[in-house]
Amino acid sequence: MLDQLNSERFADQSPRQVYSKLLDEGDYLCSVRTMYRVLAENQSSRERRNQLKHPNYQKPELLATGPNEVWSWGITKLKGPEKWTYYYLYVILDIYSRCVVGWMLAHRESADLAKQLIETTIEKQEVQSEQLILHSDRGPSMTSHSVAQLLGSLGVTKSHSRPHVSNDNPFSESQFKTMKYRPEFPKRFGCYEDGLRFCRKFFGWYNNEHYHSGIGLLTPASLHDGQADEIIAARKLTLQDAWKNSPERFVGGMPKPESSPKAVWINAPKRELEIKNEAPQANCPRAPKVTSLTHPRSGYPSMGCVSAEPTSVSPDSSKINEQNTLNTRVMPKKISGVRGLAPDQPELLHQS
Repeated sequence: MLDQLNSERFADQSPRQVYSKLLDEGDYLCSVRTMYRVLAENQSSRERRNQLKHPNYQKPELLATGPNEVWSWGITKLKGPEKWTYYYLYVILDIYSRCVVGWMLAHRESADLAKQLIETTIEKQEVQSEQLILHSDRGPSMTSHSVAQLLGSLGVTKSHSRPHVSNDNPFSESQFKTMKYRPEFPKRFGCYEDGLRFCRKFFGWYNNEHYHSGIGLLTPASLHDGQADEIIAARKLTLQDAWKNSPERFVGGMPKPESSPKAVWINAPKRELEIKNEAPQANCPRAPKVTSLTHPRSGYPSMGCVSAEPTSVSPDSSKINEQNTLNTRVMPKKISGVRGLAPDQPELLHQS
């Protein structure tokens, strides 16, 4: 049988094909299952086709402690006047201040337009070489060679999200949601000028009038321009005056204004304590072949999360009291007006 399977005639055919061909020729060697078993015993059964292997993308971990350190950019569609017509909105956002530092509305998505917007925004913000990290998803314009060459020539570090992971680019997604959930956002734009007029009004409001909850209720422009300390100091004085005039209104003591962010992360790294408290991922495909099942907390068995036969769970059989077997075939006696089993004394019965 091995000679037949390994012959030049059947070397590229499956055992089912070989089995059927030999049957048509009047020859029966064995069953298909036996062929597979013998091939496996001789290490001749494996996948011979080329399999798609997904690369292991590293999770981006980006930190910004001030403006113009990490930018996030993306492209979203705005519906045009007719079905299947769109305008493409390019937006570059500073993740520390949430300020929109550059935007552009175009008729198409193009790497050349993205390159032009990035170059103009970097020049306007006076970003120096090796100062900025530009983060985006894996769209065609973001991963284009022209954009990559531009960033390399300007000394800007590029960063990309993992495929199919929207949480790796949360700030741009949140900004797009804020725009599209505004009451004045239309279902469709009548023309390109209509969309351009809306974007100018929206980004003016977003940067200069919108008190962002993620940055201590400051406006993005004030934090980006370095006015946060002055505004927070003025708010503190106002709250102190209110507390002095009516201290009984503040049961928790003197109120304090929210502070500006000290650091903003994209995928902040987990602390060692959080990693230790996580359950071991034994069945994770990316986990090492030998995964320790040692429980992260002390006092547990070292060979696993739960020992095989702990004494508190499985005591000696000699100490277990024998119990009478419950006969499930006997129906319980029902007594009207009383829930549960019948009382021993008839006088305790509920009289209806």
